Amino acid sequence: MSEKLNAPESEFSGKVALVTGAGRGIGRSIASAFGAAGATVAVNDISPDGVERTAEDLRQQGAQAAAFHADVSKKMQIQSMIEDVRDAFGRIDILVNNAGVEPHASLLTLDEWDWDRTLAVNLKGPFLLIQSVGRVMVDQGDGGVIVNIGSIAGRAHGLAERSAYAASKMGLLGLTREAARELASYRIRVNAVCPGVVETEMTADLRADEAMMARWLADIPQSRLGRPEDVARVVLFLASDAADYITGQALNVDGGKVMS
Repeated sequence: MSEKLNAPESEFSGKVALVTGAGRGIGRSIASAFGAAGATVAVNDISPDGVERTAEDLRQQGAQAAAFHADVSKKMQIQSMIEDVRDAFGRIDILVNNAGVEPHASLLTLDEWDWDRTLAVNLKGPFLLIQSVGRVMVDQGDGGVIVNIGSIAGRAHGLAERSAYAASKMGLLGLTREAARELASYRIRVNAVCPGVVETEMTADLRADEAMMARWLADIPQSRLGRPEDVARVVLFLASDAADYITGQALNVDGGKVMS
């Protein structure tokens, strides 16, 4: 579990945050941050062990949290999960679309199944969740916040052998803007956070390559990789009242690698 972030404990008191892909890495850090800031956290992941572990760690830290196992690319599983979250906590105020996959293969060798799975999890999943949770927020009548976890790969900086991933993240930024436009009249804000390379389990093998690390660091003005907590802090800001006039935006969290 990530270190406890320095957020006011009452910042999100009474709010329910649903965080997908929270069984490890960035999602786990985001869930922990919301719990530390007073939110009730609905923890989602496709991994039963991971989601239960995160929820239990949050409860041990004094947060109210529960685990919800679901594949975000499956509409019926999403709808069942949302019903379960509402049964457990009564409402959903914040949605963080963090679940994602990142196959490594050249464009000429990428398997069609990997392409389809990547687009299903990274783009269709957020669409289905924004649609379903958006309806819940509209029915509640008091607004809401949606934060999509994108990537600098979806902006001005592509990644080698990540064509499916880059395409899905570029699509996610377009979805973010259009959702922000359509949902603004309901006082629902929609933004994206675009991390660079972050120190998680997903990047562990690549970080073990000294030559790869040297190339990465040479291209980052702050001369370090991101940490899950770096992303979590920005997500909490976007979900807070301090960001009340921010919607339809994508914020890079990359140490200055992409300056646009």
